[in-house]
Amino acid sequence: MPWLSWWDLDGNLFLSGEERAEKEYQRAEQERQKKDRLIAQLRSLDIEPEV
Repeated sequence: MPWLSWWDLDGNLFLSGEERAEKEYQRAEQERQKKDRLIAQLRSLDIEPEV
C-alpha cells in the first residue's frame, strides 16, 4: 500500500505517530541498556548503586 511522507523545507522527514512511538521505544531501550551496563560496572567495583 503506498504511503505519503511529508518533509519540511530543511529536508527533515515528519514521522507518523507509529514511527515516533517506535523511535521513542528504541531510545528508551538504549537508555535502559546503558543504565544496566553502568550498574554492572559499579557492582564490579563493589559499589551498590541506589536504583
